[in-house]
Amino acid sequence: MARTLAQFTITPDSDGDYTLHLEDDDGETIEFTASFEQLDLVVEAIEEVLDGDEDDVLGADEDADEAEGVEE
Repeated sequence: MARTLAQFTITPDSDGDYTLHLEDDDGETIEFTASFEQLDLVVEAIEEVLDGDEDDVLGADEDADEAEGVEE
């Protein structure tokens, strides 16, 4: 079963890489080392997913506004 992300941090290290700390709801932390290029790919992947979901989210907001009689 997938765990729920509670918080995360990203800190640069002295070698030019970055350390990611991902903490779940139980307080368990997983640590990863990643390069700039790897983090950039993660950002791009997140943006692609969010951009794909944006129409669905905005469409739901517009439907709710229309139901309440709110015009933009």
